[in-house]
Amino acid sequence: MTDATFRHNVDRERFEVLVDGHVIGKAAYKAYDDAGSPQRIFYHTVINDEFGGQGLAGRLADVALKETVGEGVGIVPGCPFIKKFLTKHPEYAANTTAPTLAHLEYLNAALAPAARS
Repeated sequence: MTDATFRHNVDRERFEVLVDGHVIGKAAYKAYDDAGSPQRIFYHTVINDEFGGQGLAGRLADVALKETVGEGVGIVPGCPFIKKFLTKHPEYAANTTAPTLAHLEYLNAALAPAARS
């Protein structure tokens, strides 16, 4: 298994996995405030192809979700990988909210400027 490190890059709103100091994967989110209840809408998780099959995405998801819960922030699984991960890890169920139309509209608006650049 690859020797990897994990970090929360708050400025870029993502959790990262690094190998030899290089980002080789991420779990991206958008911060959302639901009437005073902070949440992270996880919308994209990816690992570079050459590092696939080593369990790094699962480890990244676990790090991201543990830190999110530890900060008292809710989890909103918009990413297919995070959704699937959560089905196998019921310990996060109490801190998980299914995506609503409001979440999806917020995410769409938040990501639209990035798509244009």
